[in-house]
Formats: sequence, structure tokens, C-alpha cells
Amino acid sequence: MVTPPSPSSIFEKESLVFLEKALEILESGFSELTPRAASPTDPKAVGDVIFEVARRLQDNYPYFHPLYAGQMLKPPHPVARMAYALALWINPNNHALDGGRASSRMEKEAVAALAAMIGWKVHLGHLCSGGTMANLEALWVAGRLRPHTKVVASQQAHYTHARISAVLGLPFEAIPCDRFGRMDLEALKRCLENGEVGTVVATIGTTAAGALDPLPELLSLKDQYGFRLHADAAYGGYFFLADNLSFQARRIYERLPAVDSMVIDPHKHGLQPYGCGCVLFKDPAVGRFYKHDSPYTYFTSDALHLGEISLECSRPGAAAVGLWATQRLLPLVRGGVFAQGLEESRKAAVALYERLRGDARFLPAFPPELDIVVWAVRADRVTRASRMARRIFDEAARRHLHLALAELPTAFFDLEGAGMEGDQETLTCLRSVLMKPEHHAWIGRIWEILDEATRAAHRNEASLP
Repeated sequence: MVTPPSPSSIFEKESLVFLEKALEILESGFSELTPRAASPTDPKAVGDVIFEVARRLQDNYPYFHPLYAGQMLKPPHPVARMAYALALWINPNNHALDGGRASSRMEKEAVAALAAMIGWKVHLGHLCSGGTMANLEALWVAGRLRPHTKVVASQQAHYTHARISAVLGLPFEAIPCDRFGRMDLEALKRCLENGEVGTVVATIGTTAAGALDPLPELLSLKDQYGFRLHADAAYGGYFFLADNLSFQARRIYERLPAVDSMVIDPHKHGLQPYGCGCVLFKDPAVGRFYKHDSPYTYFTSDALHLGEISLECSRPGAAAVGLWATQRLLPLVRGGVFAQGLEESRKAAVALYERLRGDARFLPAFPPELDIVVWAVRADRVTRASRMARRIFDEAARRHLHLALAELPTAFFDLEGAGMEGDQETLTCLRSVLMKPEHHAWIGRIWEILDEATRAAHRNEASLP
């Protein structure tokens, strides 16, 4: 087992010794080959360049640290980093078995584990570069099955759905949201009445606020109107394993196996390097839409090549190796170490929400369903609250706490109860993504810095004429 880094170490480095040993094991599998002469390399020149790279990379926010709680950035697990790096000595291409026999098998096994996580014993799926490409494939298949029909998603769904629909030549409509950032069912019903909707996208974890669209009700509407239901679970999919969700959230996740297709991003909560997304179809028969011929790629095996069920051609086998290794170490089961990490992230979000709710300076939007918290700054009017949020954001960053700003509808906040004038329709609020398991232990320190930053922002505001 890798020993955790000492408190004086910012980066985990102990795993490097395993990588060196693993490289020796990998090399022994090719011992019958005649050693080749390495390409001429000037060691000093290589060192100069890589040391310059290290210095250049210092110009980044500390995404790996618990005080970075802004965007959806989670450090890869050490075993994912090592497995990915190890694969690069071979650099397999998972488009065809010719390009990566072992890594293709690992991809199939890793994807099958993701499908099994939600209860699909039969499926079709593969890895891709991320949620955008995965959603594109899901909507492409939906468009082939429901040609010329409309795609709808909530106004809080990821912007990629409108963009992808335009690329595919499919009409798109955004459905308004309710008070809790979820797709409004009455608005959806009105849209469905004209019979033009072929696909509904249910967002399982909106990127702004972590809201969950009402999947049980959407499935009932699917039975009534016959549309195809796609779940964009790029962010929230892994929370299927968490045991500390709200009753409402658990009710949604229990129905996730009933959707037609799903997207999940291992490079979000799955502890993987970028880019690693996954698209899954419940009906393997949709593979017929991918059928194509190649004059040279598929002659070495009659087995299914991943390129035969993917729009992307060349794809990094290293991504599959990293995911397979991580799932081998941390199985996707409830109560396991991986699931416990998700539960810790949700505990952190609930803990921060409770502190915000008990502080008269802040106005949380709604209780977190996953690990994202959004809150406004109380003020006499929305424009002032928005300005104060930006000031606190800057003051927190000066103290090394990195949050995010989100522009959300004022309807998500109880302005009347807060005595706040709604002088514009959207409100700039603060947002925290507590996706690192360590965040739960750091909530005290995060709160201290947020308190200091808020006091400083109010002092600066009071000094204005």
C-alpha cells in the first residue's frame, strides 16, 4: 500500500517507486525482442525543458488542494496516474484491437463495471474524451431513432446539449426550471403536447448547482408520450453508490436503470485524468448505427473492435488502463472505499450549507443534493448582492480559498424572505464544489477564510462613497 504523503509534502510522490518497478515488469514481457538503439537525446537539454515545464505549471490554481473548492476539478488517484503513465510507454490506441489488445480488454471490463454499477447486465458502451463527446453520441443515436424530432433539456442543463443538437441538425428547446433548479414538469408537459419531442435529457447533477431532474416523473411521461430518455449523469452518476443521499435523491437514482442511455464522466468523480468520459446504451442493438468498413484496420481479429461502436476513431488506451486500475483498486460497490469518498463529499456540502443557513450574511439557494453548494450574499437589492459576491470571491482568493461565481435565476432564492429587492432577473452568487473527500475535514478552515473574506468585503463596501 502506498504510504500517505507526510504533512510537509504537497504532492504525493511515494507512488513513483511503484511506477519504476511496474515499468520493469512491463519490459520483461518483451524480453525476446532485440534491444534497439534509443533516439539520440541530450540529457541536459531534456532536463532543461522538463524543469522549465515544471516552472511553467506553477502558474495554476491549486486544483489538487482542499482549499480549491471552485470548479469541478478533482485530482486523479495515484494508481490512475501510474497506470496511465505506464501505458504511455506503449501508447496503445483503442480504436482497434490492432492498436491495443490489452487496453481494449481493459476498456470493455471498465465500461462493463460502470454499467453494472447502475444494474445493467446488458449494455453497449465505450470510453470517450469526455461528457461532450459522450452526449453527442447519445443524441446522435437518439436522432437516428427519432429523426427530425426535437431534443429538450432543462435551462440548467449543460450548454453542450443545445450546441450538440445544432451540430446534429436537431431542433432543441430549453425547458424552464422550478424553484430547486430541476426541470419544470408542467412546462415540459406543455412542450410535449405538440408531439414534436423525440428526446428528453434528464440532468443528474447540474453543473451549476448539482440539481437532479425528477426522473421518476419523467419516466411516467415517457410512458405517456413515447419519447427517448437520456440521462446526462456526467457529474452525478457515481452518486448512485452513496448511502447518505436525501430521500428525494435516492428515489431518483433508483430509477436511473430505466433510462435509454446515460453519460458518466470518470474524469470528474471517477478519479481519472482528463479526458475520460463514458457513454452507455441499454439496448446493444443501437450499435448498428455505427457500422462501417475499413480497408486495413480490422483484419487481425473477428472480435468486436471498440472502433466499431464509437464515433471517435483514435482514442487513448492509456485512459482505459487508468480507469481499469482504479476500479480494480476501488471497486464500484456501495459501502466500499470509493463510495465512502463520495459520501464524505456530500457530508462536506451539507456541513457548509448548514453553516451558511445559520449566518445572517448569507442566503443559500436550496439544500445540496450532491456536493455542490450555491449561496447569495444578503443585501438590500440583487445588484448589490451580486457585487458583494464578486468582492468576497476576490478576497477569498487572496487568502488562498478558491471558490466560483455562478449567475443563477433570482427565483432560486427567497428574496422576499430576505428583504431583498429583485432589481434584475439573475443573481451573481458564490458556488463551492466540495468533490474532494478531504473537504469534509477542511470545512472548519474553509469557513474561517470565508468569514475573513466576507468581513473584508463588507469593510471595503462600507468605505465606498
